[in-house]
Amino acid sequence: MNVTETSAEGLKRELTITVPANEVEDKITRRLGEIAQSIRLPGFRPGKVPLPLLRQRYGPAVRGEVLESAVQDSSAEAMREHNLRPALPPRVEIVSAAEGADLEYKISVELMPEMPEPDFSSLSLEKLVVDVPDEEIDRAVERMAEGQRKSEPVERPAEAGDILVADVVGRVGDEEIAGSRGEGRQIELGAEGLLPGFTEQLVGVGAGDTRAVRVTFPEDYGNPDLAGKEGVFEVAVKEVRHRLPATVDDELAKAVGLDTLTELRQEVRQRMARDYAGVARQRLKRGLLDKLAERYDFAVPPGMVEMEFNSIWAQYEADKERRKEMAAEAGGAAAPPAEGPIDAAAIIAPEETALEGASERAPVSAEAEKPQPHERTPAAHHAVSHEGSTDEPIDAAAIVAPEETALEGASDSEPAAALDDDDEKAKSDFRRIAERRVRLGLLLAEVGRNNNITVSQEELNQALTQEARRLPGYERQVIDYYRKNPDALNNLRAPIFEDKVVDFIVELAKPDERKVTPQELMTDDEADDESAPAA
Repeated sequence: MNVTETSAEGLKRELTITVPANEVEDKITRRLGEIAQSIRLPGFRPGKVPLPLLRQRYGPAVRGEVLESAVQDSSAEAMREHNLRPALPPRVEIVSAAEGADLEYKISVELMPEMPEPDFSSLSLEKLVVDVPDEEIDRAVERMAEGQRKSEPVERPAEAGDILVADVVGRVGDEEIAGSRGEGRQIELGAEGLLPGFTEQLVGVGAGDTRAVRVTFPEDYGNPDLAGKEGVFEVAVKEVRHRLPATVDDELAKAVGLDTLTELRQEVRQRMARDYAGVARQRLKRGLLDKLAERYDFAVPPGMVEMEFNSIWAQYEADKERRKEMAAEAGGAAAPPAEGPIDAAAIIAPEETALEGASERAPVSAEAEKPQPHERTPAAHHAVSHEGSTDEPIDAAAIVAPEETALEGASDSEPAAALDDDDEKAKSDFRRIAERRVRLGLLLAEVGRNNNITVSQEELNQALTQEARRLPGYERQVIDYYRKNPDALNNLRAPIFEDKVVDFIVELAKPDERKVTPQELMTDDEADDESAPAA
C-alpha cells in the first residue's frame, strides 16, 4: 500500500492511497475459496467447484465486496500510520479500480483539533443556594387551597364570583359560531380574560332562566371572521353555585393524597427546594459554559459546524412553518372543557392561540397522537468514542445542545433567533451558535474521555424509563423505538454524559457559594436572559 498526502490545510487532509493489484487479486481468490467450501452446484461435490467457474458466477460481486473492504482497511491503516484522528467519516473518491489494475482512491478527512489542557481549578464560578422561607410555603399551600375550593348550589340570583352551570350557544346574525355550543358549561362570573361585558349581563340570573348575552368582539380578536362583529350568546342557566371559602387544613392534604397538613407543607418545601436547586444548577452550568467559551478558542472541524448549523436551521424553518400553520388554523373556535370553571370568551376563542395553548397541549391530527419519543436536537452526527469503554459513542456537539425547555435552552446562554428576523442575519447568528456548540461539545467530550467519564447501562436504562413514562400507554413502543435507533439512544446518553462532565469540572473549580432568596434567584436569572445578545 502506498499513501501520499496531497493536501494539508487547517484541519483538512487529503490522501491518495494505492493498493497493488496483486493484493486485491489475492483477496478475491481467498474469498472465492471461502465460497467454494459452502457453495453447492449440480455436478460438483462440496468444496470441489472449479475456481474459474466460481469466478465466472460470483466474480463481480466478490470483487465489489473486496474493493469495499480494501478501501475501509487501507484508509484506516493510512490514518493510523499518519496519526490522524478523524472528526467525521472520510469522503472517498475512487480514481481507478479496473480489473487487473491497482486500486487507487483519494480520501478527504477533517481532523479532530488539538485540544488544550484546561485548568479548571482557576475557574471563578458562583453557586447560588436557596433556603425556602416559610412565607413561600404558606403562599404555595394557599394557592393549592384556592384551586381546591368547592362550591354548593344556592337558591338565589347569581352574584359576582358565583359559578353558573348552563347550556350555551353563540351566533353572529343567523349563523352559529363554530365550537360555541355546549351543555353543562361552568362560567365563573367576574373571571379575568372574558369578553368585555359578558359576565356582567349574567349577574342576577337564577336557575331556569335564559338570557341573551350581547357582545362585541374586539377589533384585534384572534379570529378575523369574528373581529369587530356583534355576537349573541344564549345562556340557559341550570344551576347557580356559590364558591365556599378556601380552607387550609388536613382535608386539603387528603385532597392531594396526603394525610396531614404537616405532610403537605413538608412535601411542598421539598419540591420547591428541588425546583430552586435545579434553577441554581442551570445558572452554575450556564456560567461554566460561558467561562469555557471565553477561555478556550480553538479551530473546529468545518463539517461538524455545518451539520450543527443545518440542524439549527431546520428547527428554525420548522418553527416558522408551524407558526404559519397556527395562523392559518386560527379561524376556528375551540370548545372549552365540560368540567371546571371556564373563560367565557374561550367558548368562541380561536384554536391554537397562545392564551389557550392548544397547540402544545392537544394533538391536532391523528398523526400527532402517535407516540413520538422526545429527542434532543442532533447537533452533529459525529460521535466521539470513549477509549477503554464499552459505551456507545457520545455525540460531541449534542452534549451541549439545549433541551426542549426554556430553562435548559438557556444553559449555554445561546440566543434564540426571533422567527421574524431577517434570514441572512439569522443564518450568521446560527453559524456562530453552531461553532460555539461544537467547540464546547468537543472540549467536554475530551474532558470526559481523558478522565474515564462514561455513562453506565443502569443510568441509560433510568433515562429510557423516564422517557417512556412521558407517554403513558405507549411505554413499550417508546422503549422499542430507542432500542432500534442508536442515534435516538445516543440523544438520551448525551445529556447524562454532559451532566457528569459538568459535575466533574465544577468539583475541580470549587465554586463559591452564595445564599440568595428565591426572588433574587429568579430575578437574576431573568436579568441574565435579558442581557444575552438577541439573534
